[in-house]
Amino acid sequence: MHSPTIKDVAKHAGVSLKTVSRVINHEAAVRPETREKVERAIEQLGYHPDPSARSLRSSSHSYAIGLVYDNPNAHYVIDMQNGVLSACRERGFGLQIYPCDSAAPHLAEELVSLVQRARLAGLILAPPMSEQSALLAKLKAHDVSFVRIIASREDPQDGMPCVYVDDHDAAYAITEHLIQLGHTRIGFLWGEPHHRSSPERYQGYADALKDYGIPVNRKLILPGRYAFDDGFRGARKLLALKEPPTAIFGCNDEIAAGVLAAARSAGLDVPWDLSIAGFEDSPFSKQAWPALTTARQSTSEIGRHAALHLITSLQNQGPEPANEGFMPELVVRGSTAPPRQT
Repeated sequence: MHSPTIKDVAKHAGVSLKTVSRVINHEAAVRPETREKVERAIEQLGYHPDPSARSLRSSSHSYAIGLVYDNPNAHYVIDMQNGVLSACRERGFGLQIYPCDSAAPHLAEELVSLVQRARLAGLILAPPMSEQSALLAKLKAHDVSFVRIIASREDPQDGMPCVYVDDHDAAYAITEHLIQLGHTRIGFLWGEPHHRSSPERYQGYADALKDYGIPVNRKLILPGRYAFDDGFRGARKLLALKEPPTAIFGCNDEIAAGVLAAARSAGLDVPWDLSIAGFEDSPFSKQAWPALTTARQSTSEIGRHAALHLITSLQNQGPEPANEGFMPELVVRGSTAPPRQT
């Protein structure tokens, strides 16, 4: 059985090939009833547009975008890819995944070359590339279309499209939860400082302590990376203090899982001897025992909205899409409890 073609769709819907093409490309000049007829035919026949074929037929349009990332967290990357891919499938676009080194000295030239070589219509920039002003300026100078995914409490309104995530207020909520349980000695383990999410989450932690009248204790704050091993090593250092913390907030769930392993190796009973919280609601948080208190971040939805924003702007349908914000949600699980009374 042959795969249905655009001709099959046109015949089934009783319209011209050009009309089917306009519907597939989400062009505005199609009557609603005609669009509905074509979309129904596409669904009934199981027709899937071929982005590469469309690209070959048109020298003036590209039907593929790129996702550019540099993140050691495999779960974050997979969720982001799935979200972007779902939007691409919905709009009939292809997707090229491009891992890179965010510290590479000629990254801007590398990405411009990627866009030209692969004939990409635009890029989704994940952190930390999305937060590098010099890189963004060079991409704009070469007319590269992009949408950023950034950590920010509000729309930066800087003239560049983005999807922004309020890491600050989510981290504040986690810290507030620990404080309200009765903790005052709360450790904090950083992720990579060049990811804006790290300072945003730290500031949320520090602001919550300040608002509750608890001094920020620098001995309880350690640098690190978004990695299990850094959580393990950082927790061992904090637990070796003369006055160790009764709770530790890891900048992401991998760090928090490392903290949990360190607590276990020290013979501590979590959550009664040590409360632990993470961030992102990755599989680590659900698979750990006890399951980790965390902030649920809809990474897949964030990626999907970023891709829809980019594709909509590329298709010039109406006004430029508004920047969208996401607020991770506090999820309380078994890894946090009131501190043990001595």
